[in-house]
Amino acid sequence: MITLRRRAALLAASLLLTGCGGGAAATSEHRPATTTDTPETSGTPVPAISVEAAPQRIPGLGTKTGAAVPQDAAQVVVVTGRGRDSPLSTVVLYRRTAAGWQAGRSWPAHNALRGWSDHHLGGDLRSPIGVYGLTDAGGLLRDPGTRLSYDHGVGFTSPGTGFEGEPLQGSFDYVIAIDYNREPGTSPLDWTRPLGAKRGGGIWLHVDHGGPTHGCVSIAEEHLKELLLVLDPALHPVVVMGDHASLAR
Repeated sequence: MITLRRRAALLAASLLLTGCGGGAAATSEHRPATTTDTPETSGTPVPAISVEAAPQRIPGLGTKTGAAVPQDAAQVVVVTGRGRDSPLSTVVLYRRTAAGWQAGRSWPAHNALRGWSDHHLGGDLRSPIGVYGLTDAGGLLRDPGTRLSYDHGVGFTSPGTGFEGEPLQGSFDYVIAIDYNREPGTSPLDWTRPLGAKRGGGIWLHVDHGGPTHGCVSIAEEHLKELLLVLDPALHPVVVMGDHASLAR
């Protein structure tokens, strides 16, 4: 039987090799996703907005990037990196309304130490550019009430320190799996890698620890918890992520 200490050690090793959360064994209490009856009745209330005020296309996304957003996606988390080689970014949740795309607040975020890549590889310390589903969540803390499938357990322990010497403790209190090189509908801790192990994995939205990540995107705990409470499988949420120049393509 693997001890809790051994599980934590395996997770710490996986951070260095595959991304923020890849490779750890799932030892958790799994709760399937829940959905509301219709998109109109799910999530938080949407204030009235005029056609003139709501853009028909998400700002900052070029033709190629915008075309990659699924037609049925009514919630889009946009992560915009400051530069190709920068670990700093911002996160905005957009909601599709009858009038157009409505933007939420802008939140500061970190991405990978070396910035972004169109061809992410395990250990390259760059976050993958692209459009990915948001189907599963989990954390060391219990489910705060998300509609997403949620795994709770000690597999989300985050020991050690970050690139700037900051403690990583609590970074995985809440996580949302980004469907890059993973099997949707499984725990964020699942090791299935459809593109192969060399392409990395374990790319998550997780709690910010005050410094760059290995490949994930991190935001303040209060903002991540807000996302967990708002994201709804019935609205087919996705994340669009990359540096600002890449997203504008």
